[in-house]
Amino acid sequence: MSQAGGSGAARVISFAQNAPAPELSRPLAERIISGDPQQRTWNYYSDPTGQFHAGIWQGEPGAWRVQYGAQEEELCTVIEGRVRLTDAHGAVQEFGPGATFVVPGGFTGVWENVTRVRKVYAVGTLRVPDDAAGGAK
Repeated sequence: MSQAGGSGAARVISFAQNAPAPELSRPLAERIISGDPQQRTWNYYSDPTGQFHAGIWQGEPGAWRVQYGAQEEELCTVIEGRVRLTDAHGAVQEFGPGATFVVPGGFTGVWENVTRVRKVYAVGTLRVPDDAAGGAK
């Protein structure tokens, strides 16, 4: 879905209206540790640059290895179910309905849906400043 209305003006996107068709997916087979974590994503919004996305995600029980890109940040609010995240050092955090958390860029670990999980997500890919990328001003 886009941000522009019929007149080309930006408009507010409501998740309560006009749900997009779900995209079906699952983690790559080599990343799955347990279960059959089939997933559905209702992406309500993507910005014109493709760097920011927001919607609702649902995943079935299971666990799989994740590795977020260095510039990829995700904000999650759990609507239903329980999710357990284990980082590369073995630290475990569990979240249930109403919990909001951020998965920072570069996170590596295990994402486990203890039960079916539904969450609201907002994922952004941060731009690297020109000076940090070795570019000139």
